Amino acid sequence: MSNDKPHYFAHEYESIEMLADRISEALLCPITIEDANHQIIAYSRHEGEIDPVRIATIMRRRVPEHVINSLWKSGAIPTLFETEEPVVIPAIGQVSLGERVAISVRKQDKVIGFIWAQSGAHFSDEQMAILKEAAKAVRNQLLQHEKRKRAAEESHQEFFWKLLTGHFATRNEMEQANKAYGLSLTGSLLVILFDFGRTIDRTLERQIDYLTETLQQLASIARTYDGEQLVLLIRFKEPADLETVSSYITDFTSKSVERLGLSPVGAAGTAVQNPLHVQESYQEALRVLKMKQIFSTITLPHCFDQLGIFQSIEQFRSIRLGKKNAVIEALEEYDKTHNANMIESLYMFLAHDGNINEAASVMHVHPNTLAYRMKRISEITGFNSKDMSGKTLLYIDLLIRQMNHSLN
Repeated sequence: MSNDKPHYFAHEYESIEMLADRISEALLCPITIEDANHQIIAYSRHEGEIDPVRIATIMRRRVPEHVINSLWKSGAIPTLFETEEPVVIPAIGQVSLGERVAISVRKQDKVIGFIWAQSGAHFSDEQMAILKEAAKAVRNQLLQHEKRKRAAEESHQEFFWKLLTGHFATRNEMEQANKAYGLSLTGSLLVILFDFGRTIDRTLERQIDYLTETLQQLASIARTYDGEQLVLLIRFKEPADLETVSSYITDFTSKSVERLGLSPVGAAGTAVQNPLHVQESYQEALRVLKMKQIFSTITLPHCFDQLGIFQSIEQFRSIRLGKKNAVIEALEEYDKTHNANMIESLYMFLAHDGNINEAASVMHVHPNTLAYRMKRISEITGFNSKDMSGKTLLYIDLLIRQMNHSLN
């Protein structure tokens, strides 16, 4: 284009919706404007054929999660984060996404949003230039949106912490305080924690925000950060489904590894019906997290309700204080004398409910090796795997031994 090219977006627009329509007119195709977390800020009017993804995005006010996943796998979103230039995105038939041309909207090096054009045909050089100009025009609108959103999040964080710490004495007191924030606290409420193992700075916080808002299995109504931890308040309209919660934590962790190179530890408390009891769900999530850190060689459930004996292992530790277990003492002496690891073998055998193959796999030994060790353990100590009461007490004492080692 020549130096006297027209400035398509030179004047001020009353709303970002009007700007969206102007961009659409200049590009001759439907467009959507998203924030950095793929929530719809504005979209243009459209005529003619539009694909199902655009319809679903507009109806939900956000890009569907399966579409975001496909765009990550195809490399489209990583490319948009890396470049300021328009990116041509081929159709992805598996998710019914037609061809797009997209561009990231930036404030310096920070991506604050995206413009997506449903191209339907090859974009000319002039259209590519218009899209770049549009990104500059949209920037101020998105900065204002981000500022308002940030202010709203910060304003309700104090209220959220009051819920987490049991500040309110009565439900009426809590509801009066919530009038200023408008959090929807009906239904079942549950706290989920993710510990990232490092201080969450502003850059990492933005990356986690993106991940939180693009995973859509659960409705997060509040979030805050505490040192190395992300704290989420989840709301269920129906009774809480622990399998969905567990799946969400697993998915969040795997995507953190894939996109952030970090593997957070996730934990969830029990769902509560009364917002005054959110503090209990929070404390339970903290206990799950503590158990996972202490018993790191065992795969523990994500949810407190599924934690089994680990819910009460600290109480058992107090009850068994000063008590001796003859099997453990004999194996400790044997391991010390023979430089063996019979204690670990017995511990993993019991932790996997006597399944030789599973325990051997975790220990990276052959099942026959572990089977031989279990035979020797029986010969050395008289351990009987069919004695349920003795086996249960032994497992509890081994867990207490592991806890003592971890905490000392």
